[in-house]
Amino acid sequence: MKVIEQSHKIETEINKEEILKFIEMCGRNAYKSEDKVTQDSARKFIKMIIDRGHESVLEHFNLTIRFITDRGVTHELVRHRLVAYTQESTRYCNYQTEVQFIKPIFWCENDPSYNTWACHMINCEMAYQTLINDGATPQEARSVLPNSLKTEIVCTTNIREWRHILKLRTSTAAHPQMRALMIPLLRELQEKLPELFYDVEEK
Repeated sequence: MKVIEQSHKIETEINKEEILKFIEMCGRNAYKSEDKVTQDSARKFIKMIIDRGHESVLEHFNLTIRFITDRGVTHELVRHRLVAYTQESTRYCNYQTEVQFIKPIFWCENDPSYNTWACHMINCEMAYQTLINDGATPQEARSVLPNSLKTEIVCTTNIREWRHILKLRTSTAAHPQMRALMIPLLRELQEKLPELFYDVEEK
């Protein structure tokens, strides 16, 4: 058994200036104000459309993010319907050699609850490997695997939808494991694309 931390990776190459200019180009079509494009106009234009709530313009650019997290988190994540998902398949991936689990963020390793969780993960791994050794296929043996099972999921959607996802999933009302995954992503996006995520706040 291996316990790992959850993480994210932005797979899209981030060229901030090109992204801002592209969104401005798309958005100015609504006003036929292309003649007002200057070297520095994109930031002001994008702030204007965000402040006015004209966020449909932000749908013209997509970001692809890879998450390493647990199956419980991805069960919630895939409820966002305007996203393309490709997820590690427990039907076809064989974990006979080693099962990986995501460390829960709500218990310290010396907490009795963490020890209870860890013992259960060991039992799940043993049950899975016994089933595989007895001839079960991965899609059959996966029935004993828990929500804490490590998974990778690649998610592609537009800027507007990422803003929506991050507003919901960094809120204190979000599941703690989900929130712990999304807050670092929000911070990285605010660092790399501040003009597009400046107003998205951790609640």
